[in-house]
Amino acid sequence: QYVVRSIFAALRKAHSSSVRPQPVPPLLQTLQRYLTALEPLLPPEELEHTRGIVQKFGCPGGLGENLQRELIKRAKHSHNWISDWWVQWAYLECRQPLAVHSNPAISLPKRDFTDWRGQLVFASKLIAGVLDFKAQVDSGRLGVEYIRGQPLCMELFPQLFSSCRIPGPKHDHVIHYGRPRRGPAHITVVRNYQFFQLDVYNSDGTPLTESQIHAQLLRIRSQSWKTDKQPMGILTSEHRHTWGQAYTRLLRDKINKESVRLIEKSIFTLCLDSPVMRISDEKYSSRMAAQILHGGGTFSNSGNRWFDKTLQFVVGEDGSWGLLYEHATAEGPPIATLLDHVLDYCKKPDRMRAPLIPLPMPKKLYFYINSEIKWDLEMAKQNLDILINDLDIKCFNFQRFGKDFVKQLKLSPNSFIQVAIQLAYYRVHSEVCAACDIASLRMFRGGRTDYIRSPTNQMLSFIRAFDDDAVSVTKVQLLREAVDAYSILTKQSLMGQGIDRHLLGLKLQAIEEGLSVPRIFMDTAYGLATHWKLRTGQVPANTDSVMCFGPLVPDGYAVCYNPQQDHVHFSITAFNCCEETNAEKLALTLERSLHDLQELFQPTCHPVAK
Repeated sequence: QYVVRSIFAALRKAHSSSVRPQPVPPLLQTLQRYLTALEPLLPPEELEHTRGIVQKFGCPGGLGENLQRELIKRAKHSHNWISDWWVQWAYLECRQPLAVHSNPAISLPKRDFTDWRGQLVFASKLIAGVLDFKAQVDSGRLGVEYIRGQPLCMELFPQLFSSCRIPGPKHDHVIHYGRPRRGPAHITVVRNYQFFQLDVYNSDGTPLTESQIHAQLLRIRSQSWKTDKQPMGILTSEHRHTWGQAYTRLLRDKINKESVRLIEKSIFTLCLDSPVMRISDEKYSSRMAAQILHGGGTFSNSGNRWFDKTLQFVVGEDGSWGLLYEHATAEGPPIATLLDHVLDYCKKPDRMRAPLIPLPMPKKLYFYINSEIKWDLEMAKQNLDILINDLDIKCFNFQRFGKDFVKQLKLSPNSFIQVAIQLAYYRVHSEVCAACDIASLRMFRGGRTDYIRSPTNQMLSFIRAFDDDAVSVTKVQLLREAVDAYSILTKQSLMGQGIDRHLLGLKLQAIEEGLSVPRIFMDTAYGLATHWKLRTGQVPANTDSVMCFGPLVPDGYAVCYNPQQDHVHFSITAFNCCEETNAEKLALTLERSLHDLQELFQPTCHPVAK
């Protein structure tokens, strides 16, 4: 085993060196592309004002050049010149609650069980599948992923397990307890707001079989008949500053400290949710996405969450299931790989015979709750219910066509859908807005993400012309130009030539040097260009799953989609507190817009009801 591990370690090291370092884009290139991105958003006089600021920033020998020089030095002497900064700035220093605002949820197709018995059988299979995936990661047997012939960075995979975000008064940090040989050997199971430590390895280091896991889950069920009066997990849904203070108070007690540490160290968390009220099939997908995302509220399953935990698998009694993950440590593509592995594993019969060894009783984790902690819990419950009631979620399955139809037109499916989203937004709000799609930077060592900005000038020309019968220019040509322009931006971002991470790096470099924030970042245009009213994300998967997350700004939307061959899954969220936004209205308009784009190429399509 030692020889095998050594071989895999050498292979991992060789792979790591084959992944390129992330480049620092040329300064003038980024500044010019930034101005181009502002053109659809600003009137000419404001754009001219901003152009002067940008040109001064990028002039020879100016502040921009000096900051660029320091970024290049940083790139030479760091693992990745922007990723640590990005995680710190975008996640760990963000003080908003992780629930809704940060943690993405993935809701997967309903399984074929409708009671607690089926729930525990499937949960046993799920746990075994995740442990099988972890074994591949730990041993180095997980295959290297590629895009367009280029190897992708695999460094995030080991970080998925036995890791947790820790709250702090000013910023959070992430602790990773996983070590391939002597890491934690337990998971956390939570049911009826009660947490349990479940050891998932035998004394010889082999993982428990499905039948062993099932027997242990039955024991946990027998110990958790009643719902705990104090849902400790809800504390983790609080504003980060508030939770950081409560965390300090909570850990003053030795029992609490031990219980919290066992949750934080666990390989992952399994949430066994109670049944929820039955609703119509039409609203089922939206309800289930909400259940995975936040638990449904303090009178539902929100107490069955520990939002700081990197991985939380949720299994409901009605066959619903999904995954909630913490974003500082995890990204969508590695999560999709994990889920694909688990789904494949679940198709296989359990051939492992359980050894005739008595297993230790799963350990219930206890908490001592004094008056201060009780007050913290009451405040957390109130705030979470307010947040959940404010969130509007609409999921739907667009069934008229999928990515195969768009490919037949020789167009990019992702870019095509982005045009449809912008068209729908324009039809609802009579304007275009700053919008960001997510591009993975795994082509580079330690790479995380960058934004793909929309709209473009070409997209603006198309959506203005589309509903104007007086326009004589062929709308098909305008659509192709809009799609192609977005595809170019996508390629630029994937190649490390996007503008947003570079601009952020320049800003943070100035702050690190103790300089005043450069004027380019104090300009109202920069504020407008980074007020993301549309947060979008394509999460391609091999199954009919749908991802869901909250908007980035109070007057914005989050739109997530999973294109399949002949259909596309969508989720749209908005906040009810904003009178201008409405998730259901945007969803209906998006469905109509997709059909209208199809009609450009297939005029015989039957129209959908307005």
